[in-house]
Amino acid sequence: MGRRIAGWSLMALLVLLPSLAAADLPEALRDRLESIPPDQPLMAGDHHVPGPAAVRRLYEERLYQPIWVDAEGDVARADELLDVLAAADSHGLDRDDYGNGELEALLAALSEIDDALAMQLQVDLELLLSGVWMQYGSHALMGRLNPETTDPEWGIDRRGGDLPALLQAADEEDRLAAALHELLPADAGYQGLVQALAAYREIRQAGGFTTLPEGPTLRPGDEGERVALLRERLQQSGDLEAAGDGTLADRFDEALAAGVRAFQRRHGLDEDAVVGAATRTALNVTATERVHQIAVNLERWRWMPRDLGERHVLVNIAGYDMRVVDQGEQVMHQRVIVGRDYRQTPVFTGRMTYLVLNPYWEVPNSIAVRDILPQLRQDSAYLDRLGFQVLRGWGAQQELIDGHAIDWATVPARGFPYRLRQSPGPQNALGRIKFMFPNRHAVYLHDTPSRDLFRRADRAFSSGCIRVEQPEALAELLLDDPRWDRRAIDAAIARGDERTVVLARPVPVHLQYMTAWVDAEGLVHLRRDLYNRDARVVDALQTPPELLSGGS
Repeated sequence: MGRRIAGWSLMALLVLLPSLAAADLPEALRDRLESIPPDQPLMAGDHHVPGPAAVRRLYEERLYQPIWVDAEGDVARADELLDVLAAADSHGLDRDDYGNGELEALLAALSEIDDALAMQLQVDLELLLSGVWMQYGSHALMGRLNPETTDPEWGIDRRGGDLPALLQAADEEDRLAAALHELLPADAGYQGLVQALAAYREIRQAGGFTTLPEGPTLRPGDEGERVALLRERLQQSGDLEAAGDGTLADRFDEALAAGVRAFQRRHGLDEDAVVGAATRTALNVTATERVHQIAVNLERWRWMPRDLGERHVLVNIAGYDMRVVDQGEQVMHQRVIVGRDYRQTPVFTGRMTYLVLNPYWEVPNSIAVRDILPQLRQDSAYLDRLGFQVLRGWGAQQELIDGHAIDWATVPARGFPYRLRQSPGPQNALGRIKFMFPNRHAVYLHDTPSRDLFRRADRAFSSGCIRVEQPEALAELLLDDPRWDRRAIDAAIARGDERTVVLARPVPVHLQYMTAWVDAEGLVHLRRDLYNRDARVVDALQTPPELLSGGS
């Protein structure tokens, strides 16, 4: 028996469709497509066909030859598409978005059928199945949502593709299902999140996570009912193995402390085995919320470029970390500091071409006005203490001004007439190295004199740029030149003069925002939504999708 859809089986469709002349269907397809003006909806029965422009182009280019209905009037190939749609939920997508209602209506119409109706249904099914294939293909290839409207801060160029051409090729190679699978991200990170989504759905199905009630901070050595609930909660998420014989469930022993630290590590918390407010808040996020969170990040993966680069730098803003990947292998991992909530680090892709040793810091006007001018109004010695120069103009017209001769109390913030530049040195906000990938945001990676901030669990302290924990190690790795080993880098820095060093091989840099990911060991990491961006994507994923209207 064939697959069942909403009470109807595909086998029923095969039996009920009478065998009609194979030559009739191309003519019927052409008549249908030519009879409906391009600016009008393309219909299958009473239902809209997704991607009308793409569907029209597909059949025009293949001279109206059908894909799904064969010469005997059978639609057995539809089963391949139905298999893919049945697994849509595993990718955080909703199968109901892909023509379930339309297919149900067409199948129901087969209960009373004649030859004329059969031809109409064949046309309806042909158009609808192609439209659904391309709609799902579009979502797999470039995301279910448009990040430009859903998450405006997301500035990475999405993948693209000619969907009619892809379906044409899939038909010719008889790979209708396989071709759709290949449009999804092949990255290990994406596949790991697919598995994580299934695991958290199982937890939800089993009743969800145990809630840890409010109460005093829990520490190793404590006892009581809340300790027993904590143990149960950590076992549910796999951070703690089930207790063996002789273990007292209500005692906070070393095994439980190790489980708490494992949970804290996965959730970006201080790994102190102490269950205070922050850890309890993370523990009490529901399984349903985690399912939504993982689905959001699967969607963000689908927004990413297909090719990140053989060697690339990947900064996860929400995870406060940076990874360098070379030929699929992670070769470096560092903690980073990112922008404050009111100076958020943007999401985009750049191309790193050079780095600067002992950089000057050309202070952005917004920072000069908001952060530095108030300091100067209180204490003009601030300039000397932190090594700032005051300038007016640019290039040949540039003029160095004596900052002590300025009455900073009278300098207006609006129309601020000066440039501030910080000289290289131990107080320089950029530290000793900055890594440049020119972009419209004026954002880059750099060192920092504030080394103590890297010990914090939450590291949103910058004005938008990314501060890296070990800049010298990153410079040596990216320069990849025996003339620029660590000793040569340190010597150049020690000389104190600004120097630009061009990378022999430019490196793609991807600044992304992921609140859920799976590491190389298979551990699921879940983070606080630093910039409150997840909710918008969750809401958008739960609304009906727009019909794919373009030709690609």
